[in-house]
Amino acid sequence: MAVKEKWRSGMGFALAAAGSAVGLGNLWGFAYRASQGGGAAFLLLYIIIVCLVCLPVLVAEMVLGRSTGKSPLLAPVSFANERWKPMGFLFVVASCGILSFYAVLMGWTAHTLIHSIFFGLPVDMPSAEKFFQGLSTGKSVLLGQVLSLFLTGSVVAAGIKGGIERLTRWCMPLLFFLLAVLALWAATLPGAMEGYKTFLLRWDIQELLNPTTVRNAFTQAFFSIGTGIGCILAYSAYLDSQNKIPREAIAVVGMDTSVGLLAGMITFPVVMSFGLKDVVTSSTVGTLFISLPTGLSSLGVTGQIVAILFFFLAYIAALTSSISLLEVPVASLIDKLGWKRSKSVWVSSFLIFITGLPAALDLKTLGRMDAIFGGILLVFGGLLLTILLGWIFPRKFDLDLSNCNTSKPIRTSLKFMLRWISPPVICFGLIVSIYDLIYSW
Repeated sequence: MAVKEKWRSGMGFALAAAGSAVGLGNLWGFAYRASQGGGAAFLLLYIIIVCLVCLPVLVAEMVLGRSTGKSPLLAPVSFANERWKPMGFLFVVASCGILSFYAVLMGWTAHTLIHSIFFGLPVDMPSAEKFFQGLSTGKSVLLGQVLSLFLTGSVVAAGIKGGIERLTRWCMPLLFFLLAVLALWAATLPGAMEGYKTFLLRWDIQELLNPTTVRNAFTQAFFSIGTGIGCILAYSAYLDSQNKIPREAIAVVGMDTSVGLLAGMITFPVVMSFGLKDVVTSSTVGTLFISLPTGLSSLGVTGQIVAILFFFLAYIAALTSSISLLEVPVASLIDKLGWKRSKSVWVSSFLIFITGLPAALDLKTLGRMDAIFGGILLVFGGLLLTILLGWIFPRKFDLDLSNCNTSKPIRTSLKFMLRWISPPVICFGLIVSIYDLIYSW
């Protein structure tokens, strides 16, 4: 595929890549997994995995995309040989699988936003649970799924500069602004300090050996950063040869981690202030769609305004992630079959909608799709990247970084981590994740 478009600037790529990484996994998954995993122990594992594993893998994925200029489907073959074709299929399957249930969550978010604007918030837990029951069942689920995929497809169909880059240039600064405003507001709540202590600062060393905590940290890190599923690879194919990949990878990781921490600084004070701790720790959806609306309702008009702002920014974050997920199959169809972008977008969107129907109709299926596509396959994709660029073709990896004037000490450090640290750590996390998942099922 001769790449016809390029990002207008390195900042445009960094914001789009950060938008790919920043999503409901930060606003929704971070609070739940941190509360399950002993707070500070989970946070420590998360930061270690991000810095020592995800960052070099993210750089490797960027190098694979830029050096080949190919879609996620064909980049491994172009970089190596035909034996790596399954890796390309893995990227497409994982990204489509994630987007199929992610669109359902986007629909829930949009429904909650509209309900907050026009009908207000549930006044107590029974009302909130009844609201969520209506939110997650019936025709409204399919409608929200369809509208979210349509909006995602419209952005991707507009192209790299006219669609994806234009959206993220506006949305990412707005998202950070709204997060900062809401975090400052949450700090004024009576239970703010207790929330920080309970979820973010509570230390239990035994949690570092808890398989669930380890799996949650790996899942959160890989799902949040978004490496291993081809999204960053697809975006990197449109990079200029002079873009300094390590610098932009650090910017993406920094922005993504900041969003997760800011989201925690909003969620945890609300949870403690309104006595909603049990809902958060017992349900993956409890934090976003039950506990937050219920707690905010006690603040009257102020709470309604905060809820509107929060679910608006949640939908923005979800949209910037969904467009990167859709770009993977779209770029692959353009590359492999020579289709026009618009045809690739709507064929992909339709197939993803069909794939997501089981998740839309059953919560347990949604949770299992999340665990498989957004957990196991995603981490496995990261492992394949470390093998390909860290062991099979390390010289190509080094040459691409050298061509954009990356200093030798940085290249040496990245190669060392990609070769000797990332693979064993990812293997350990993958084994623990599979074991814990099978045990829990």
